[in-house]
Amino acid sequence: MSRWLPSPLLSIGLLLTWLLLNESVAAAHWLLGGALAVVAPLLVRPLLPHGHARLRRPRALLRLLWLSAIEIVRSAFNVGQLILLRKPDAVNSQFIRVPLDLRSPHGLALLSCLINSTPGTVWVDLLPERHELLLHVFDLHDEAWWIDTIKTSYEGPIIEVFETAGRAPEGEKP
Repeated sequence: MSRWLPSPLLSIGLLLTWLLLNESVAAAHWLLGGALAVVAPLLVRPLLPHGHARLRRPRALLRLLWLSAIEIVRSAFNVGQLILLRKPDAVNSQFIRVPLDLRSPHGLALLSCLINSTPGTVWVDLLPERHELLLHVFDLHDEAWWIDTIKTSYEGPIIEVFETAGRAPEGEKP
């Protein structure tokens, strides 16, 4: 089954999305959507060098995404206020290094997406030899607060979602 349907949940999602976008449950749409649901994951498989992500705790992922959405909205208001009401000289833009315990490539990709989606922060580089993230902060006042926020609000839940406790990801030493 995994040879023809490498991602059953993705296939189901594609089929349902196809039906919703076409606003029809006619047989032709079921056939076309079903073909898309089978072919698309097969074509995408070579693009996944690390295989599919294994979600250890899906509820933790939903909680992380909800809290991240709140943080994105809050940051948008804060950055907008900084841009509109502060003088450019009063803004303290700086780079900081955040030590990471996260090793999962899928987790690192999610962390990158969340950080880059949050106004006022930009993922600049990952320093793999030291397992550090180089982060640009638009208005830095407390570096320790930023490091703690990234580690507790983002990295901790992502580790909970993608990595099992007490076990290093495949290919990594603990």
